[in-house]
Amino acid sequence: MKRFNRVLCAAMTTGLLLTPLASQAADITTSAALEQYSSIVHASYSDSIAAAREMSAVIDAFLAAPSAESLASARKAWLSAREFYLPTEAYRFYSGPIDDAQGPEGRINAWPIDESYIDYVKGKAKAGIINNPKVAITKEKLKSLNEKGGEENVSTGWHAIEFLLWGQDFNAKGPGDRKFTDFIDGKTANADRRRLYMKLANEMLIEDLEYVAKQWAPAEQNYRQRFVAGDKESLKKALTGLGVLTRGELAGQRMEVAMDTQNQEDEHSCFSDNTHRDIIGDIVGMQNVWEGRYTGKDGKTLEGASFKTLVAQKNPAIADLVSADIAQSLKLANEIQAPFDQEIIGKKDAPGRKRVQAVIDSLKKQGKDLVAAAETLGVKRLTTKQP
Repeated sequence: MKRFNRVLCAAMTTGLLLTPLASQAADITTSAALEQYSSIVHASYSDSIAAAREMSAVIDAFLAAPSAESLASARKAWLSAREFYLPTEAYRFYSGPIDDAQGPEGRINAWPIDESYIDYVKGKAKAGIINNPKVAITKEKLKSLNEKGGEENVSTGWHAIEFLLWGQDFNAKGPGDRKFTDFIDGKTANADRRRLYMKLANEMLIEDLEYVAKQWAPAEQNYRQRFVAGDKESLKKALTGLGVLTRGELAGQRMEVAMDTQNQEDEHSCFSDNTHRDIIGDIVGMQNVWEGRYTGKDGKTLEGASFKTLVAQKNPAIADLVSADIAQSLKLANEIQAPFDQEIIGKKDAPGRKRVQAVIDSLKKQGKDLVAAAETLGVKRLTTKQP
């Protein structure tokens, strides 16, 4: 989520790069790159919505007839849908539609979460909203309770759904193992409230994603229209999002903190053991933004004017360097072995810690080179602090 106060996030400058394509260079403008960026943003949010709807349908089927098999299908659907959301995190951190004052990011992907805020946990059988009959389970109520009284009091979004599907993770070799009987009346207390909670959480996730996607839809009077017309200021915003995700959020909050504490609670998707995929997905999103290219859910590729090409028109070497940085970060991220909570345990020279540290180091270098790239475009100062 958005916890830069827990990590030392130094001020950064960020920029754009390009591969040396002399024949195309003269044709690339800031406006064209911003338009392509906007098209990618809209396409990826649209895919995330489609995947979330598919997930919701599978979860609804599970809720209608809970069984070990239908629960396994619901978990698989969550993991699949998550893949389409993760790259969209590259469009955050500059007070855009996802995380401005009215933005729903805190309801979509807030973490880490205090799971006892939602449901029972080990040693607290009556904990959570679900087990408190005095709390009405409605969309309005769940929204009002999200992060009420503390950032970890998360009641909605991907990780609330994740916890309801997997439960707490006490298994060093795998994810949590909530029993399907938690959703059957007479088998576990408040099963009816748990089913309702899950259904509403899915619906709210889709609604919040739809709100953001609408702001990036083409040919409308919306945020996208203002963004494309914003020229250098919008360029700075897009690069800020890329820079903050690279250094402050992913390398810092999501990886360095977990490495320092060696605590499972500090990994991103701690119930499903999907954190290694979270890391990969975020870097894929960075690559999409930088290269101006996105391969959609339908397998078709959207490609056009990129920040990389924009930078290459002034400094081909730094443009290629950033591309190489991102490719290296992605390669190293793919080498992290699941579960992430076991990779971070041990002494400095433990194989898992070395794999995670290699990604952190690569992202740090990537951040510095993004700063240099931004400077070639006249973007002198970007900050990693949350707007």
